[in-house]
Amino acid sequence: MHLRRFSGCYECHVTVDPINGPSGDPSMRAITCTSPGCGEIFLRPQSLELHRTIRHAVSELGPEDTSRNIIEIIFQSSWLKNQTPVCKIERILKVHNTQKAIARFEDYRDSIKAEANKLTKKHPRCVADGNELLRFHCATFACSLGINGSTNLCQSIKHCNVCSIIRDGFKVEELGRIQTMATSGRAHDMARISSDHEKRAMLVCRVIAGRVKKNQDAVEEFDSMAGPAVTYSNLDQLFVFNPNAILPCFVVIYTSF
Repeated sequence: MHLRRFSGCYECHVTVDPINGPSGDPSMRAITCTSPGCGEIFLRPQSLELHRTIRHAVSELGPEDTSRNIIEIIFQSSWLKNQTPVCKIERILKVHNTQKAIARFEDYRDSIKAEANKLTKKHPRCVADGNELLRFHCATFACSLGINGSTNLCQSIKHCNVCSIIRDGFKVEELGRIQTMATSGRAHDMARISSDHEKRAMLVCRVIAGRVKKNQDAVEEFDSMAGPAVTYSNLDQLFVFNPNAILPCFVVIYTSF
């Protein structure tokens, strides 16, 4: 006799039959939620969202994936050092952001566009897309994120900044801002590292820059601020003030030489 596979809810320990629904309560059949990643069944959408946030947060991009090739080219070509190769890419992961995180990012972009439409001085990029940019942010991590096809985040929040950012979003620093860089090389150099033995990963992010304050003496309102001008442009270093303005999309796990 073949037995059907049963699953369960870790919250209330109700056994769930994939055909007949939760045991003892047929009325709950209509509200069960199934994770597309592993087939686990949950009784509440919030539980499914939490499960997907932690257990199916990332997936590795294979060599045949077009996105991997593009990210690899952008990552390697934007190092500001002359030696070749400058680093070795171990794996590239795609971040599966939750619908809530994406909605917060899009709502913030809409608010920047709406504000730009009200201004007498026009900012065409702000009106069009909130002045969205592709930026880099380097952070340390302490786990084996993405290795051997693993898709889950670790629980070591204090010691694994990459998993913390993917799970909870970016946090502003002491000065109330989040640093992003135009190039991966500068992001690597500017990362806060307490020890040379700490592992680094590069987060490739979508950033809503909005109106950028480029001159420190400027008095008009702004949504982000450029750092000191360096080799390539005065947007090499850019600070945003709202965590909703930045959305991590890819993680490059690498070792530098």
